[in-house]
Amino acid sequence: MWQGGASMTEAETPPGAAGAPVPRVLGNTESIVAGDSTAAGALWRLSEPGRQLDANLIRVPPGARIDTHTEPDLDVLLLVVAGDGTLATEADPQPLAPGSLVWLPHGSARGLIAGDGGLSYVTVHRRRPGMRIGSRPSTGT
Repeated sequence: MWQGGASMTEAETPPGAAGAPVPRVLGNTESIVAGDSTAAGALWRLSEPGRQLDANLIRVPPGARIDTHTEPDLDVLLLVVAGDGTLATEADPQPLAPGSLVWLPHGSARGLIAGDGGLSYVTVHRRRPGMRIGSRPSTGT
């Protein structure tokens, strides 16, 4: 029997009705962030087959930044799980602290600046379609 605090592996996950996926614990953000404190970038990614969402746990080192950019297609939800920083927007800068829940609407310009303790956050958005290899359209020449 599964006990709280540990997560089940793919092989241990019992199938749901008609083989449907079942909810399960994927990890613990506090434990992941507390791991290698020098690691930066994506510390975790949602990789479950058949998912409709993408999610990432990102760490930005102290004083580092993600330059201002615009996401034209996807709304993104961002949850700060550790550290602090600033959300740079076209309006006023917004302070970020653990527990800050931020909506980043598609088409909006935004950037992030990590504070003295770095900044760790989870992002969630609709899954992007995979890259496809295809032929170029004919130019008619």
